[in-house]
Amino acid sequence: MTLSIDLFWSFRSPYSYLATRRLVAMQKAYDLAINVRPVYPLAVRKAEFFDSVNPQWIPYLLRDTFRISQMLGLAYRWPRPDPVKIDPMTRHATPDQPYIHRLTRLGCAAAESGEGLAFLDEVSSLIWGGTENWHEGDHLQEAAARAGFDLSALDAKIEADPDKYEAVIAENQKAHHDSGHWGVPTMVFEGEPFFGQDRLDVLLWRLKQNGLKERTA
Repeated sequence: MTLSIDLFWSFRSPYSYLATRRLVAMQKAYDLAINVRPVYPLAVRKAEFFDSVNPQWIPYLLRDTFRISQMLGLAYRWPRPDPVKIDPMTRHATPDQPYIHRLTRLGCAAAESGEGLAFLDEVSSLIWGGTENWHEGDHLQEAAARAGFDLSALDAKIEADPDKYEAVIAENQKAHHDSGHWGVPTMVFEGEPFFGQDRLDVLLWRLKQNGLKERTA
């Protein structure tokens, strides 16, 4: 029997990026379905969250994500531009957001095909892997094509019915909240949340307890 997990994931989360390649490998190795459920980052969902964050958190996050990327052999740099436009004075997301809404809606549109994980993998590798001005030229189009998608077709879907995809995102965010965690990546198996790229081994252990089998072909 194929086991299934929900993946709550954000295009602005370095930890989401750092988990994705291993989730791809897990899905390839095991009889596992990964239901991709993109959400907006906390900077958009709950900007005030960062007002009470310890000032040591940002330097630690940068150090931690860089060393994890080294351990995993993944290219890594904070995106240029940042997927979320931030006001440097308030540290809050600005009202105008030129990237994150499109990216998140595209992730939802890709997920409709059942191959959303491949899209997340290629696009997050583009954004977080060091490509300068990832939003310009053919970068996104080529990343989508590597994942098996026509970016123009995906854009046409989200532009034709943006309210539909905003509703999907809102539903994902409610399910994420109801799962018992607020951070990304959060993987949920049968109602049990596993938060963070450092919980993938625990998730795999739990899945094997429940009969997860290796793929035979």
